Amino acid sequence: MSEFVAAIDCGTNSTRLLIGDGTTAAERHMKITRLGQGVDSTGVLSREAMDRVGAALTEYRQLLDQYKVEKIRMTATSAARDATNSKDFFDMAEEIIGVRPELLTGIEEGNLSFIGATKELNPEQGPFLVMDIGGGSTEFVFGLQENQGTISCDIGCVRLTEQWIKHDPPLPEELSSCLSIVEGHLDDVKREIPEALTAATLVGLAGTVSCAAAVEQGLKEYDRDKIHHFKLTKEAVEDVFRTLATETRTERLDNPGMEVDRADVIVGGLCVLVKVMRSFGFKECLVSEADILDGLVLSLLN
Repeated sequence: MSEFVAAIDCGTNSTRLLIGDGTTAAERHMKITRLGQGVDSTGVLSREAMDRVGAALTEYRQLLDQYKVEKIRMTATSAARDATNSKDFFDMAEEIIGVRPELLTGIEEGNLSFIGATKELNPEQGPFLVMDIGGGSTEFVFGLQENQGTISCDIGCVRLTEQWIKHDPPLPEELSSCLSIVEGHLDDVKREIPEALTAATLVGLAGTVSCAAAVEQGLKEYDRDKIHHFKLTKEAVEDVFRTLATETRTERLDNPGMEVDRADVIVGGLCVLVKVMRSFGFKECLVSEADILDGLVLSLLN
């Protein structure tokens, strides 16, 4: 009988769970909980945001009990790194799950994402540039069969939206500001990891990328098999960006594949995706639903 282990990621925008044995995923869940809401302006995690995550963790605890999971890694990332009251959140999470969240650095986050995203890929498709667009930060990792360079940038769908997008739909100058900010961070990527420019395959992780793939395919319901390893062409990314950036939040929800709780921040995330493809010259992005959770699970089994 397989030994199931579990990974929980408390991100800026979502709280996610994977229960698996390294080859089979028994349970994979995602809830948009917006832990990082307002952190940029206040410097603290709000009680409402922590309560939303707490509710998700309570549901996940029931699944952990159902599968009799004993080995668990729970992580926190950008929002918790930026907040001054992370201890309060960690105390709450530990009380519910039974293990204390690990506060990952951007580098650690990127390394785990690279391991999870590339474990199923043929090395002949590499070298890879793995891009994990989160709520508060985006990690870029270059490598073939192991991480050869990582950088974490303070650009994400929630952070860019809260800082720069004040209108619905966004004003052209707001989009221009977002794209300009992203470009500045991509200059850092090229300086710190010049090899990234030689990557053969761009691998895109997280909700912004998977949502773009769902919208491009017109999926009325989430279908992991249709999203995982779907190839998003540059033309498709530009088209989805142009469409969603000129619509109101309500209008975006008319697009099959658009998640209700992501509709208000998707444009900020797409600013990262579209700018990366333009700046690095990628003609397509390989969408991966395997990510940091898969890396965490593998770390528990090795």
